[in-house]
Amino acid sequence: MITEIIDKNKQTQLSPDAVLNDLMDGNKRFTENKMHERDYAAQIDKTSGGQWPQAVVLGCIDSRVPVETIFDQGVGDIFTARVAGNFENTDILGSMEYSCKVAGSKLVLVLGHEACGAVKAACDDVELGNITHLLSNIKPAVKATETEGDRNSKNDAFVAGVVENNVKLTMNRIREKSPILKEMEENGEIKIVGGVYSISTGKVTLL
Repeated sequence: MITEIIDKNKQTQLSPDAVLNDLMDGNKRFTENKMHERDYAAQIDKTSGGQWPQAVVLGCIDSRVPVETIFDQGVGDIFTARVAGNFENTDILGSMEYSCKVAGSKLVLVLGHEACGAVKAACDDVELGNITHLLSNIKPAVKATETEGDRNSKNDAFVAGVVENNVKLTMNRIREKSPILKEMEENGEIKIVGGVYSISTGKVTLL
């Protein structure tokens, strides 16, 4: 049973590649139903005085994509930011900057997922309350996606393309809007990567 946590010493020694490998290894364990057994009470106790997460993951609010679980991570291992459609905004950028520049995380992972409801709604040009503004953040990915079929949620291939483009454009905007994160990436202190989670297989595929 795992009781260890990531402390400051261990976090400092981690490379961005090592962190990415750890997350992907965890996802492999998740898909094979071979996840680590953890003593959560011990981890809660050991993290009560501070936290040194190795990564920050920007994901969707979708209930089928529990971020810590799909990467087989324990208490204190990763920061998670979630919003429908997994896009960045000022508050999330600030949270990411805190994660990396202040708290020492080595990886920013933008995680989209298969058949995303927010992406489908953006494809269908849904307008409803505050959802209208939320979907405006995904519309650039809709416009950037080419298809020979219908440009709506009934076209599964189109939706999949928008999901991928939404992740890629979000990564680009993180670099454009956060000089802090861009500089850290250029200096090799962090990596900014993207992936898509399959709700049918549980597998994360990096883009």
